Amino acid sequence: MPALTQVACPSCGTGNRIAAGRDPLAAKCGQCGVQLIAGASIDVDDEAFAKHLANTKGLVVLDVWAPWCGPCRMMAPHFADAAQRLAGKAIFLKMNADLCQSPARLGVRGIPALFLFEDGKKIAHQAGLMTADGLMQWIQTARRTP
Repeated sequence: MPALTQVACPSCGTGNRIAAGRDPLAAKCGQCGVQLIAGASIDVDDEAFAKHLANTKGLVVLDVWAPWCGPCRMMAPHFADAAQRLAGKAIFLKMNADLCQSPARLGVRGIPALFLFEDGKKIAHQAGLMTADGLMQWIQTARRTP
């Protein structure tokens, strides 16, 4: 899986290019100086989600969840594990369905709902609880599907 070449800052949303051959895990935002990739998921609202889609070249994985959802809470550590395993290769975002409008625009009918975007375009979606290994497999399979 190729490394990310541009990412949105998790703090200010500014797009930052990552030079070829550079360690993406060492990259910092040119605007605010925050580390761009921490190997953890990022909580987003509608505005931050839009900035990540617009300013990330590479994979973005979105988990739409809610605090009252048992399967969502069960999946949280698996999502965090996958985010750590794919640090520098994908950005992992978490969006609370109760606080945002994007889930309705994405057609979410059940949670947890997972979406995979590449260069800002949706390439796959899936509903239901997944393990970290299942997430990894789903991402690999979705990237190979035309």
